[in-house]
Amino acid sequence: MIMRLLGRGLEVCSIALLLGLMIVTGLDVIGRYFLNAPLKGAFELTEILLAALVFTALPLVSRAGEHVDVDIATSFLPARLQHALSLVIAILCAGTLLFFAWRLGLLSQAQASDGARSVAWGVPYAPLALLGAFMCLLAATYGIIKGTAKND
Repeated sequence: MIMRLLGRGLEVCSIALLLGLMIVTGLDVIGRYFLNAPLKGAFELTEILLAALVFTALPLVSRAGEHVDVDIATSFLPARLQHALSLVIAILCAGTLLFFAWRLGLLSQAQASDGARSVAWGVPYAPLALLGAFMCLLAATYGIIKGTAKND
């Protein structure tokens, strides 16, 4: 139940971020080409929104098991070996995501203590790095759940 609600929240958040990205881009294009007044800090906002969108969508991709994979050779392996291989890959992917979460957590702490902010809008970077850390942690959790479910 909680995982489903969390998934719904991530979907809504991803939709809102994508909508925000479209609005910023649209306003910048209209302002730049029709009003000769581009949106101040549009590139910066685009970077921030895109980073947040990628991090927010990452657990959704892990939950759905929709990562890009190439299974040319594995389709010839016995089913038990395929399941074992998928578990090993899920553990490796989760380990990588946990490493990213750890590094992003450290980055968030450093940015918070430094007071790092974007130039044009003054948006603090620490919450974005913390969002990335949490989303990597959640994606790793979803990946392990998905990887072990295949082996039952």
